[in-house]
Amino acid sequence: MTTDKPSRLVPKLRFPEFRDGPTWLAPRLSDLYGFKRTNTLSRDKLNYEAGTIRNIHYGDIHTKFRPLFRVGDEYVPFINPDASTNGFDDDAFCDEGDIVLADASEDLDDVGKAIEVVSLNGEHVVAGTHTILATRRGSVPVVGFGGQLFQSAAVRSGIKKEAQGAKVYGISANRISTVPIPVPPTEAEQQKIAECLGSLDDLIAAEDRKLEALRQHKEGLMQQLFPQSGETVPRLRFPEFHNAEEWIPHKFGDFVVKSFYGTSTSTAKTGQYPVLRMGNMNDGQLDFSNLVYIDLDPQEFESFRLQKGDILLNRTNSRDLVGKVSIFDRDLECITASYIVSFRLDEKRINPLFCNLMLNTQMQQFQIKLLATPSISQANINPTTFRTGLDIIIPKLAEQQRIAACLSSLDEMLAAQSHKVETLKAHKQGLLQQIFPSLEGNE
Repeated sequence: MTTDKPSRLVPKLRFPEFRDGPTWLAPRLSDLYGFKRTNTLSRDKLNYEAGTIRNIHYGDIHTKFRPLFRVGDEYVPFINPDASTNGFDDDAFCDEGDIVLADASEDLDDVGKAIEVVSLNGEHVVAGTHTILATRRGSVPVVGFGGQLFQSAAVRSGIKKEAQGAKVYGISANRISTVPIPVPPTEAEQQKIAECLGSLDDLIAAEDRKLEALRQHKEGLMQQLFPQSGETVPRLRFPEFHNAEEWIPHKFGDFVVKSFYGTSTSTAKTGQYPVLRMGNMNDGQLDFSNLVYIDLDPQEFESFRLQKGDILLNRTNSRDLVGKVSIFDRDLECITASYIVSFRLDEKRINPLFCNLMLNTQMQQFQIKLLATPSISQANINPTTFRTGLDIIIPKLAEQQRIAACLSSLDEMLAAQSHKVETLKAHKQGLLQQIFPSLEGNE
């Protein structure tokens, strides 16, 4: 391992047996890694059923692959048998210890996002379109350390500095070659860090699996607690309603007492009143972590003001996002952006929590999207059409409340588990900042 100049790098947090050891080194990325060829196969050349070569797609690095990539633990597509694989040889196949980076992103914070291949399980794996495949020049860094290294603030910052572009940011192997890489001077310290952070990754993955299991349980329960298409009775009913009458069809508008658009006034990072946008709507619930704000005359604000129990509809966006529905479930002074329509319900006839859950079933979401009319760039749902054209089927209020209470308790479990996962991820980010030294002042 070489370095262009002496380094005084020392992390804030170091394992006891290494505290009196030599300082870390700061070689260039190209001192540690060389680069292999990648391919440009598009998604339509890949499948998840069969093949002899698996392909790492840059989109999967952005969205689902874990930093320490084990082929047996990930859902990795095969290259189609009819796609040309003649160019795939030892210079193209991944080795354990290789780093695969996504070379493009619309978000600067994600450009150069990387995974380390730590287990191939005897399979042939290649790096696909919009990736950079970096392979170790020797046995350093040790396997398991690189995936943590490329998450560190020092390396992420160095890679982002090399990104070019406006709407889409990109990096190249040549540009990132000179990025300084902070590494411990001994393989023993690298291995210790890899084991520590790797065990935390395993814990996060285990808690993530619990979270996903809860999500699937809720999804399956919703399919049982709400009637399927063409049916008037759900397949699963609480004991006290086994002999109750069938659910009754209605138009959604039968239960709406008021509907209104949000404000079209410009928003800012600060202001008097929070404003909910489409990005705050997620799986029937609202995320209040990324709000924008607005200043309005109090009287004008009252015309847009949400009440607890209001149903929010994202009325215009792409075909995938139009029709998203959430419930406003907080005692908070708040309004929405103009592309969100709010519906206030007659709570003596329909339970808002039940209504929100019902509108987020697969069957109902399918029906909602059918109401959207396409335009040049996006789809639109007319609020009047939503009220008069959307067919729903509901039971008596008591059964609505029972279903809402059951699924709401499950939502609380989901929220608690999600918080646990996010807390563990934040803990890891804190450890990364402590275990990997900053390069500022050492470059």
